[in-house]
Amino acid sequence: MSANSFLGMFAKSPIKPMIEHIEQVHDCAMTLKPFFQAVYAGDWETARDIRTEIVKKEQAADALKRDIRLNLPGGLFMPVERTDLLELVSQQDRIANKAKDIAGLVTGRRMVIPESLVEAFDTYLSRCLDATDKAKETIGEFDDLLEAGFRGREREVVDRMIAELDAIEADTDEMQIAIRRELRELEKELPPLDVVFMYQIFDWVGDLADLSERVGARFELMLARV
Repeated sequence: MSANSFLGMFAKSPIKPMIEHIEQVHDCAMTLKPFFQAVYAGDWETARDIRTEIVKKEQAADALKRDIRLNLPGGLFMPVERTDLLELVSQQDRIANKAKDIAGLVTGRRMVIPESLVEAFDTYLSRCLDATDKAKETIGEFDDLLEAGFRGREREVVDRMIAELDAIEADTDEMQIAIRRELRELEKELPPLDVVFMYQIFDWVGDLADLSERVGARFELMLARV
């Protein structure tokens, strides 16, 4: 997107590019679902193709982040600080980066999730992506929140969403403990190095929820300053 068109977008609504960015980040993260379906099936050609798609989506999110940094006007007539918006977009972008890292490690090592763990892992992955979904939903309210003067019913809606995001992240913490426990029971049956990297993937998938929760926390902090 050209600088002029991006400035035009900001002129119409300073928040629209932020929402566009979280939508791109969310799309990138959600692509992990079909990616892992291919992994479970041992279809590495499809997994590699989807990993390439994830990389392209992460690059698109990076490009949006750069455009926001370069074109966000310094003299915004808004109750929120420019630095807060820049920090928020950086926090959002880390979700896409993590999705790319996950897909890269899994395909690079051709990691196989033990059959007995697939159901638990897929449920865990889905719950972590629920957090990403809730982060997108929360930031999606930014424009309406601005129009409402950051108060009233719209503020209450956003506060509830942030609380829900915190609850989802807490769920994923418990789920990660449980699936790590299940993997520990299988350690003697698996190559040690595979086990090490599997724990790494469990951590990184959990990071999707942690990073999404931090998006909500950063948004909440910004609202507290209004």
